[in-house]
Amino acid sequence: MSVEQENRPGTTARSRTLTVSEVVQETKDSVSIAFEVPDEIVDDFKHLPGQFITLKIPSDQTGHVARCYSLSSSPHVDDFRLEIGVKRTAGGYASNWLCDNVSVGMEVTVLTPSGKFTAKSLDVDMLFFAGGSGITPVLSLVKSALVSGSGEVVLFYANRDADSVMYERQLQQIRSEFAERFTLVYWLESENGLPTSVAVEKIIRDHKGSSIFTCGPSPFMDLVERSAAACGVDHSDVHREVFQSLAGDPFDTATLRRLSDDEGVATATVYLNGECITTEWPRNTPLLDVLLSRGHNAPYSCREGACSACVCKLIEGDVEMAQNNILVNDDIEDGERLACQALPLTDAVTVSFDDL
Repeated sequence: MSVEQENRPGTTARSRTLTVSEVVQETKDSVSIAFEVPDEIVDDFKHLPGQFITLKIPSDQTGHVARCYSLSSSPHVDDFRLEIGVKRTAGGYASNWLCDNVSVGMEVTVLTPSGKFTAKSLDVDMLFFAGGSGITPVLSLVKSALVSGSGEVVLFYANRDADSVMYERQLQQIRSEFAERFTLVYWLESENGLPTSVAVEKIIRDHKGSSIFTCGPSPFMDLVERSAAACGVDHSDVHREVFQSLAGDPFDTATLRRLSDDEGVATATVYLNGECITTEWPRNTPLLDVLLSRGHNAPYSCREGACSACVCKLIEGDVEMAQNNILVNDDIEDGERLACQALPLTDAVTVSFDDL
């Protein structure tokens, strides 16, 4: 498919400006950054535990770059406060810029929370596997489950060594406060080597029936998924967070992309934010761009088919996705589609952002 772009002014952005309220040096190569949310935009930042925000980070070469960072704060605990964790990565411009430059009082442009690394219920037993900075969305889920849920919560947290453990103070406080329901297992590569399938499978078997969540380096998450499968856990019961570096600019909502040469027009019926929207849908333009260009506040982040922030459910008709780097076969069979990549295959298509 060819990719053309048409500039159109007047589109509605989901970006907001937040002020940094606190910066904590978590380890020698990581920080946590907190933002205060003004009263007038609190509703824009209502979110689920495990979701992320996208930051607009200054760049001398390109003007800015966009990067997604998971929220470690919990909507059940941290009112009017958002917190992210950032760990330096070798050659990573954004993470190094944030660790070196962010300070209290600085204003940062962000996109409102998105993502599907969330729990359908907090009232179940939950088993978390976090590796390194993958603790950030996991911490949000752990705090939420313990404060607002009723199940047992177990966290297996792998790091290089004791000095690389992020959120150590918070984790110890949680363990002390919820001693009867929270189990914390540290795995340090400096002492035990890389996590093994034997160790991971043992924990899964010891906590059979728990909902499993994993976030961390890809090999670590692969290990958790293989171990869960070896223990007979259904793939749909293992929740994996996936991020890819953004090549484009999700803050540029004035660009209406053309992802095909088809000049025809379909009709879209869209359930969004409690409303039913019917609109013409050019067959060469992704659904998300159509909605944004007409002033509708549809969810999105990367606009590259990599983050799932724009996922919607196909109800009638059919679409194709120009790219898909995040949805697995089970998701697609359940009707999930990426609005930022969706092109109509039928004359009429109905989707819902509300019914997921």
